[in-house]
Formats: sequence, structure tokens, C-alpha cells
Amino acid sequence: MKIMISVGEASGDLHGARLAAALKQLQPDITLLGMGGQAMRAAGVELVYDIADLGVMGIVEVIKNLRRLFVLRDELVCVMKREQPDALVVIDYPGFNMRLAKKARELGIPIISYISPSAWAWGKGRAKETAEIVDRVAAIFPFEAKVYEEAGAKVTFVGHPLLDIVKSSMSKAAAYELFGTDPNHPVVLLMPGSRVQEIDKLLPDILQAAELIAKQLPSCQFYLPIASTIARDRIQGQLAKRSVSVTLTQENTYDLMNISNLAIAASGTATLETSLMKVPTVIIYRVNALTYWIGKRLVKIPHIGLPNIVAGRQVVPELLQADVTPQRIAAESLDILLNPNRLQQLQLDLAEVQSKLGESGAVAKAAAVILEVASQSGGIQ
Repeated sequence: MKIMISVGEASGDLHGARLAAALKQLQPDITLLGMGGQAMRAAGVELVYDIADLGVMGIVEVIKNLRRLFVLRDELVCVMKREQPDALVVIDYPGFNMRLAKKARELGIPIISYISPSAWAWGKGRAKETAEIVDRVAAIFPFEAKVYEEAGAKVTFVGHPLLDIVKSSMSKAAAYELFGTDPNHPVVLLMPGSRVQEIDKLLPDILQAAELIAKQLPSCQFYLPIASTIARDRIQGQLAKRSVSVTLTQENTYDLMNISNLAIAASGTATLETSLMKVPTVIIYRVNALTYWIGKRLVKIPHIGLPNIVAGRQVVPELLQADVTPQRIAAESLDILLNPNRLQQLQLDLAEVQSKLGESGAVAKAAAVILEVASQSGGIQ
């Protein structure tokens, strides 16, 4: 059996790698290929395209890169014609992946959507469009499953894969030693995102906020885990302009979260990861002004941050667009670090977020769904 997987950014690469491992466990002789990153390659996926520096987010930004994305899609269509996979698995990155899925459908290749387009945010029209393209939705949220079922899709609720993934691998004492961290002073994670444009737009403000925090809490220790899709030089170039001391890391991120008191993070999967590790997080979100203006008119939910969406209310602070300033980020961060009552309430709220995500085992369930759909494949038409 041969399965093709398509992801477009670092978080998708992580999910794709876990899925690849689960598929190989269920069917050791399976062949896996597709578009992904370092994690998927390490998991045994033959990469036909490496996603390093590919990440493009936002409506306007996607439009600017349409020509490049269309060329890439056509290259992957050629791969599908040549390799004739038994199924295509599209993970997140909907602006690109749904276009690729349409081409796969024309070729008669079954399609499984995993980390599906956020139809619960964009409205029923997007759910119906996805339902018409894919053969199965492996839903990760209960409310997502309901929206897609109502749109006519065949849905299997598998649960959220982060429940399987987000775990520390060592004791806190071992983590303090590994990272050279003083347990008597606060640890703050700086997480500017996994896309180049997020680094360029958000990291300068995050670093200036860290400088303001350090003025009030000189013993504060700052760490910045670098996403696999970001070149280390790009981060170091920004750090060289600032006075704050920041330690860069690339491994054992969940162990680092386990000893952190706070995270300042770009909106995205990382904020759900910090929530599962019970790390209070200041979520920041800033995109092109036109992208935000269009999104405000299309998105049907009151919050941007995943922990708040899952909770159904605001449990962690969100700073959007013009509110993303060094002063606002530092003020929210210091209020959490210096206010024990707020910190305690945040940790209770984050436990609620975790309970709403369901039980572990999502990756194995998703792999079983993929094999079921692929086994029914009649081959490329």
C-alpha cells in the first residue's frame, strides 16, 4: 500500500510524522511519500518536496504567492500520476491542500482530511465545500465532527492528536539541568511562530516586550524554541539588535514547557501545546491589515486563540493587530507572573481546556481510518 501525505507548515509536519509512525506500526510494509519537513523525513516519509520556508498565512499573503503555490500543486499532481498512491492524506494548510485534494479527486484518488479546514469558524459553506471533495474527515474536535456531519461528510471523530504528542520526557529536575535553568527564577518561553512572515512581524515586538519584563524581573530567564521551518540565523539576526538575553533551543520543547512559568506565543497550534502543558500563555496575532479586515467579516467565532475556542470563552489573554505592542505584551505577562491568584485561575482554566479535548489515542485512530479508506481504493483512474 502507498499513501501520500501533504502538509505545509511545522505543526503539520509534526502531525504527519506521528501519523506516519502509526501507519507503519499498523502496516510495516507501507510506502509513505509526500510534502513535509524534517520530522516526516525522520519518520520514514519520502519527501517529494521539503516545506522549509514554504509557510504562507493570510488571505493577502496567499494571493501574493499564488503563482508559486500553483506550480507546486502541479508538481505534486505529477507525483500522484507517477506514484499512484492508494490515498492522499491532507493535513491542515487548507488553502493549498484543498486545491491539491480537488486534483486528487479528479484522478480518482481517495482523500482523507486530517486537521481539517476550520469550518466551525468559517461557516457551513466551507464545511460543505470540503465534504464535496474528501472521502473522509478524521475530526479532532467534537464540535468539528458535528459541523462536517451536518454538511454531508463522512466523519470519524478521532480526538485531538496533541493529547498523544504533548508530554514531557523527563522530570522537572532533569529538565532544569538539561537547559541550565535556575528553578528559583521565572522561565518565559518566546514562541514567535513557525512561518518566516510571523518571525518578521512578531519577533521584534516579542523581544522588546522581553526587555521590558527583564527590567522589572531582572532574574527572568527567556528561552526561544526555534521551529524546524525557521533558519537559526534569522532568529539570531533579530536577537543581535536587542539587549535581552535569550537562549535558543531546538529539542525537548515539551520538557522546556514543563519548567516554564509563562509563554508569549503567536496564535496557532503552539498555544494549544502550551495549554496542554499548563503553561499560561499570552497569545498574539497580527497579519496584513487587509487579511484581518476580510477575516473579520468571514470568521464566525469571537476568539482567535485555540485554548479560548475550545473553552468557549476567553481563558488566556489575546492581543490582536494594533494591540500587539511590546508594552501590552509585557503588561499582560507581568500581571500573570506577579499575580498568584490569576496564575492559579489560569491553570484551572487550562485543565478545563484539556478535559474538553477528549481522550488520547487520536493518531492511532486516524491511521486506522486512513488504511480503511485506502484499502477500498480502486486505484488511479
